[in-house]
Amino acid sequence: MSEGIAPVGRLLLLGGGNMGGAMLRGWMERGLDPASVTILDPNPSPALGPLFDRGVRHAAAAPAEPQDVVILAVKPQVLADAVAPLRAALKHETLLISVAAGRTVAFIEERLGERPVVRAMPNTPALIGRGITGAYANARVTPGLKATATDLLSASGPVEWVPSEDDIDRVTAVSGSGPAYVFLLAEALAEAGVAAGLEPDLAMRLARHTVAGAGELMIRSDDEPAQLRRNVTSPKGTTEAALGVLMGDYGLQPLMTKAVAAARDRAIELSKG
Repeated sequence: MSEGIAPVGRLLLLGGGNMGGAMLRGWMERGLDPASVTILDPNPSPALGPLFDRGVRHAAAAPAEPQDVVILAVKPQVLADAVAPLRAALKHETLLISVAAGRTVAFIEERLGERPVVRAMPNTPALIGRGITGAYANARVTPGLKATATDLLSASGPVEWVPSEDDIDRVTAVSGSGPAYVFLLAEALAEAGVAAGLEPDLAMRLARHTVAGAGELMIRSDDEPAQLRRNVTSPKGTTEAALGVLMGDYGLQPLMTKAVAAARDRAIELSKG
């Protein structure tokens, strides 16, 4: 993640909820001029109050002046109605960045015209600046606009560009939905600890810190996860006994493969809805 963020001209953030707010806080932390940002949301999160105090503008209606970048950060089911008033605030070269899950580039172009559009899929760790975002750019996104999108999206974590819009459905299944899989792992590990005889509160603390610590170790280490796993596994030891179950024919890998495929297929269904 770069240290600073380049000026982007006028930026309109449609949606001041959790994800929009997380992105905005990341931009402010990296030095984006607050006066260049307008939030369009009738009921922005109260947590954004300090940012309004710093100069971020709040609007209840689309601004009249043309915008250079528009971030679409509202829920997918309200996106069609929410973008309808934006046409007057768009230039031909306005960069549109959508983080609305399941809404395709074609969906956006049908409502706002053929413009540079980036479809992005961040995940919930973006709320603490530790997310990762998959992104796809249509053919109208120039290298300069792509650099702008990278700069803005990377405020909450790394950005991975994919060559096909279909890949966004796969990204959604892996990293978009992925935090829920990890949270479930922590739940299951804690429940297994209780079944083994630990007190519930202790089992949950052990599970939470184990999952969080292992994740941080993966980020900081140059070793692949498989090597990190081997580093913990002593021959004929306790970890090897557990992995014999988790890596069996009906263990974690076939379950995860089915889970990701189910999430991908559902993402495809939603994008066609």
